[in-house]
Amino acid sequence: MSERIYIIGEIGINHNGDLSICKKLIDVASDAGCDAVKFQKRDIDLVYTPEFLDSSRESPWGTTQREQKDGLEFDESQYKEIDAYCKEKGIDWFASAWDLNSQKFLQSFDCKHNKIASAMLIYQDLLEMVAEEGKHTFISTGMSTMDDIQKAVDIFRAKDCPFELMHTVSKYPMNDADANLNVINTLRDKFECNVGYSGHETGIAISTAAAAFNITSLERHITLDRSMYGSDQSASVEPSGLRQLVGAVRKIGMAMGDGVKRIIDDEVPVAENLRQHIL
Repeated sequence: MSERIYIIGEIGINHNGDLSICKKLIDVASDAGCDAVKFQKRDIDLVYTPEFLDSSRESPWGTTQREQKDGLEFDESQYKEIDAYCKEKGIDWFASAWDLNSQKFLQSFDCKHNKIASAMLIYQDLLEMVAEEGKHTFISTGMSTMDDIQKAVDIFRAKDCPFELMHTVSKYPMNDADANLNVINTLRDKFECNVGYSGHETGIAISTAAAAFNITSLERHITLDRSMYGSDQSASVEPSGLRQLVGAVRKIGMAMGDGVKRIIDDEVPVAENLRQHIL
């Protein structure tokens, strides 16, 4: 039987800075049978330039990029509440840091996993900091060349840090024709490691299909309603879709089997009945 797929509900910034929405999304992931929820953590003064932060952007929080970015970030007390709530619900949580300060912030929590976002795969200092922790790390590979991925793999192997790659296409939402699920096999063969899939498509068909590629992890953005404010909402799965997806993925994992052709016990009486005229 294939290894059980670790399913991650990517909350990201779909909570819109609202802890009550965040808890509802944790509930959605837990009730659907996800193994974990994931967030994104940024020090906006390190991730963005002053010019960008001062530029215009209309949002529920104000009229500048800074106000919008600030509005989407949880502070330490809010993450402590998230940590306690996830423990209460019996679901893992972790986050992808976009800068060194944010990774240091996350180190204060006892998360099982780390995550390298596709955009950060070429950030060597961050990769080395994460690899030093020695936690199992999911590494998304969107927007990256095979050489970029090789350099990241080399860092994690040099520090003996367990990891798996995640095939990713960084378009929100992704066009179905760009999914290229066969890259899952390409990455597994090239880097001789486990490979997962982080999907940004609409619907659940492609993610369901990915489960038949012997992936070890599956990540999808989740939302309460795709019409909510936010750049990731349109590439997210709503609660009913998430339940369908998790159910399908669990069933596919069970159905893949070990590849050994055999007659199962339940087939024996059927064969005796249907072949009685030739036996």
